[in-house]
Amino acid sequence: MYEKSYYFIFIFILSLFSLAHTVHAEEEENNIYDERLSLYKKTEALTQIPWYYIAAIDQYERQIHKDLEDDQLISIQIPEEMWFGIGNSSFEKDVNIINMFNGKGKDGNDDRIADPNEPEDVLYTMANFILEYGQSEDDIMIGIWNFYKRDLAVHTIKNTAKVFKKFQDINLTDRDFPVAINYNYSYRNTWGDRRGFGGNRIHEGTDIFADYGTPVKSTTYGVVELKGWNLYGGWRIGIRDIYNIYHYYAHLSGYEEGVEVGQIVKPGDVLGKVGSTGYGPPGTSGKFPPHLHYGMYKDNGYSEWSFDPYPYLKKWERMAKQKRN
Repeated sequence: MYEKSYYFIFIFILSLFSLAHTVHAEEEENNIYDERLSLYKKTEALTQIPWYYIAAIDQYERQIHKDLEDDQLISIQIPEEMWFGIGNSSFEKDVNIINMFNGKGKDGNDDRIADPNEPEDVLYTMANFILEYGQSEDDIMIGIWNFYKRDLAVHTIKNTAKVFKKFQDINLTDRDFPVAINYNYSYRNTWGDRRGFGGNRIHEGTDIFADYGTPVKSTTYGVVELKGWNLYGGWRIGIRDIYNIYHYYAHLSGYEEGVEVGQIVKPGDVLGKVGSTGYGPPGTSGKFPPHLHYGMYKDNGYSEWSFDPYPYLKKWERMAKQKRN
């Protein structure tokens, strides 16, 4: 009897410890978002470059670098040669020496040192690089292109900035399941399966089977990047989120009224309805059972590739059911 009592006491203490650890982790995560946002807004005050563009650049770089610590405050990495200037082989951080060698490194915290490992200096340097091209949105996009030399980088950063501006926040971690969970649906892991139509290819997504007309929803915060007919996907829609991930919804029977390219969406926004369109010219339907094909594509700053969405769908399904309950 005493052994059972000790056992339950032990389990109770363990659960309290686990809860405290979770709360502490959530508080730390919120603190880092607050600290980042404060730095972005300070940089805006110094340079007049809107904070949401600076935040979007930092967010973009956070997704393309593999060597970042989980608690790293700022993720922007400026090449050493650009920061210190050609010829500054000893990497002197004194702003006067950097200027002498035509380096871009700037002092963002008034200590006369331009340190590429100091968050305020990094943000101030990046903002000043963009400022060389002007302050209008077009000027800012030109500055971003001249830094990355990649159209998709400019496009992704612009869309992320739009999301941050609309919601006035960077802590946008909510998610939803792509099919309304109060309808009947079923799915399994179909990523990588062979597909015959259109030649030998693999299935780049998960099929979620549901009845015609079942609402299809955005899983994330992002911007509608693509909408229209595709030979394979039928009526489809694509959303680029703030994590450099492209979300692809295919075989829709139709779109929700008002959904257009360039629109900002949030988790739970209805995009359209489940259908069976595709595998032919525009309007082709019924060549397979109604379902939503949901795909995810990751961009690492150099290339984009498909990855398995199934584990994420299982997680988002649990989250959606917990909210409903």
